[in-house]
Amino acid sequence: MAKYVAIRDIVQDKVPVGFLELAGWIRTHRQSKRVSFIELTDGSAVSNLQLVVDPQLSGYAEVAPKLSTGASIRVSGELVVSPAKGQKYEFQVKTLELLGEADPESYPLQKKGHSLEFLRENLHLRPRTATMGAVLRVRSAAAFAVHKYFTERGFFYLNTPIISTSDCEGAGEMFHVSTFDAENPPRVNGKIDYSQDFFKEPASLTVSGQLEGEICAMGLSKIYTFGPTFRAENSNTTRHLAEFWMIEPEMAFYELSDNIELAQDFVQDVIRQVMTASSSELEFLASQEWAQQGHIENLQKVAETAFTRMDYTDAIKILEASGKTFEYPVSWGIDLQSEHERFLTDEYVKGPVTVINYPKDIKAFYMRLNEDNKTVRAMDLLVPRLGEIIGGSQREERHDVLLAKIRAMGLDESAYWWYLELRKFGTVPHAGFGLGFERLLMYLTGLQNIRDVIAFPRFPGFAKF
Repeated sequence: MAKYVAIRDIVQDKVPVGFLELAGWIRTHRQSKRVSFIELTDGSAVSNLQLVVDPQLSGYAEVAPKLSTGASIRVSGELVVSPAKGQKYEFQVKTLELLGEADPESYPLQKKGHSLEFLRENLHLRPRTATMGAVLRVRSAAAFAVHKYFTERGFFYLNTPIISTSDCEGAGEMFHVSTFDAENPPRVNGKIDYSQDFFKEPASLTVSGQLEGEICAMGLSKIYTFGPTFRAENSNTTRHLAEFWMIEPEMAFYELSDNIELAQDFVQDVIRQVMTASSSELEFLASQEWAQQGHIENLQKVAETAFTRMDYTDAIKILEASGKTFEYPVSWGIDLQSEHERFLTDEYVKGPVTVINYPKDIKAFYMRLNEDNKTVRAMDLLVPRLGEIIGGSQREERHDVLLAKIRAMGLDESAYWWYLELRKFGTVPHAGFGLGFERLLMYLTGLQNIRDVIAFPRFPGFAKF
């Protein structure tokens, strides 16, 4: 049993009134001759708990000047029903101990509000703020919801490699892993001799666990991965990180329609779970000045509304007929941009959309080729205000077709020998999708910058802590 009671349990009426011990950090401290008040947080809830202190309390006068914002204390006393309006309980302090000071002259987080930009410059203190505390609790609830969803549906949780010798996307934008001296690697005929490296061949941080996930789906039928992935893209946008977390289920015996139904149900179920588990956090975040109006209502609508299914070719026709001037011109064969996706969700359908059957030339080699030989069985789930939240496809299970696509894209087929063998021995239709966890968290919290939904963001020029 924990020695100290969590403020969250008090707020949620899980703790009876009576004698308790608490520990936390001071948000505010107001003194008078008759009574003093301390707003205490322990990071477990949006709400603070008001501590009522008699100025005559033993030892209080000596430490009172040091009880400033950010200082840590532990107290014992009586939890009672509050006579004051606006709060259900208050805590009457019987003993108080100062654990750690926070000099107001140098402590960056004072009682005033701070911008999200300022908080990014103080990552080591950011979790103590009401905003980041709420975000991290939502993140925890969302992670639990993901595991709960798949576990209840017979999926097996899989840990795929972080260090990989395969490039799932074929993009080449990967962080390389090597023990070589970067300034003087061994060479043969002018080329780096990776046979002398730790893994005896080029290795990188993974961009996706999909291909390895397919291996295990071919034996376990339904698996999912949930782990870190890495992209060495020199991108400084509000939607990209160099290190982020991906959720990637892979299912044997699934075709595109099965994949779509699972993805839609998954998104809606996770939203519903988080809205229940973190209602106070979501309401607090939605009340902030940077939040879009109607954020909670939008989440509720997506959680309850059937996704409109739309063929890529029809989507292009709708965009071309819209009369709008897009920054990225529309024509068949383009990859849909965020502005196109948001038009489809926010203006045309006014709800979530699943776009299917994309041109083969803009999609990855592993997606199943359609009978028209022009499109593949790909799908993107689009939600209002954000655009794409999930991307997936039915995978190409035919050996000869997959081999031809690998060769046509100029990939090294020898690097995918094992992937091709999956199609030689007991191949089956199969499908899967990927969801960027931070992208989902942006949608849940309403935050506009992806660096605000992860405790330690990594992006070009920044990898502190």
